Amino acid sequence: MPGQSVGAVQSQRAHFDQPLHLRSGGILPAYDLVYETYGTLNAAKSNAILVCHALSGHHHVAGHYADQPENIGWWDNIIGPGRPLDTDKFFIVGLNNLGGCHGSTGPSSPNPATSKPWGADFPMVAVVDWVHAQARLADLLGIDSWAAVMGGSLGGMQALRWSITYPERVRNAIVIAAAPKLSAQNIAFNDVARQAILTDPDFHGGHYYEHNTRPLRGLRLARMLGHITYLSDDQMGEKFGRELRNSAFSFGFDVEFEVESYLRYQGDKFAGYFDANTYLLMTKALDYFDPSRENDGNLNATMARSKANFLIASFTTDWRFTPARSKEIVAALLANGRNVSYAEISLNFGHDSFLMEDAHYHGVVDAYLRNIKL
Repeated sequence: MPGQSVGAVQSQRAHFDQPLHLRSGGILPAYDLVYETYGTLNAAKSNAILVCHALSGHHHVAGHYADQPENIGWWDNIIGPGRPLDTDKFFIVGLNNLGGCHGSTGPSSPNPATSKPWGADFPMVAVVDWVHAQARLADLLGIDSWAAVMGGSLGGMQALRWSITYPERVRNAIVIAAAPKLSAQNIAFNDVARQAILTDPDFHGGHYYEHNTRPLRGLRLARMLGHITYLSDDQMGEKFGRELRNSAFSFGFDVEFEVESYLRYQGDKFAGYFDANTYLLMTKALDYFDPSRENDGNLNATMARSKANFLIASFTTDWRFTPARSKEIVAALLANGRNVSYAEISLNFGHDSFLMEDAHYHGVVDAYLRNIKL
């Protein structure tokens, strides 16, 4: 692996007393954001990069915890000394978004009005709400302008939203494996996943914390469905094919094919640490994301507000957010005369490609970041 890991890291917590008015009409009277930083903020405070997480991500982006050496950050392969997000040059910030389940205020946090967990009463959050909350964190850290805001999938949508909502505070936006809005098919996948959770008998209308239970079956099914869409058909074929766990059919409904075993393992693993209410909120934020609605569906008009330079990257085998969706963003930026670089990268991992270590992919990001002036 090129470069080095950032090594042992620690998470931090920021508390905000100023109410946050949400797009849904809800209000968070106060909230916490858990975050991590890697590298050193320079004297001019001009070298900061915000990394935004995707649906199931969090603040632990790189490195490991001293007491949990096996707990490695979800994008560790791209962050560290000598890596594309070079911590000898940049100050990297990762955080857990509002509504999350890894320390930031979310459905499992105490509702100040009741002292019980928010549960289903936690207000709906949108991508623009996350961006406003992130801007307050930037204020706390003394960062007036990000050298770059970047992310993959839902994280890329946040980078795009930053460039529209705070154009003076983003010098570069790196949008990877994302789209300007979800397709009907993607919304449909999300709804089926949510229905698996909502119809679980242990869901209790979202207030399962008070019943000392969790809708594990529904969350497990939601993750299994989602995981299928994150992979490519070719990858699944190469990895599993039609291989049987045993040499013959059992003519029953237990696990027979290796791909079934893999999906059930992934579902069980995810259900063991993620919160179902957070999953519902994150998928709804995905569904609602469509900044062009502010201009009657005209993405060109919406992107006219951005001032950043852009790197847009897509992957050939990503059928959930196809290269064609990234090209819609590129076209809107070019229509406004923006400085935009586009890379369509051949990787066999489907939508999950943005998480993988690949010399060409990382080389594209590295080359772009090397040209950033601090």
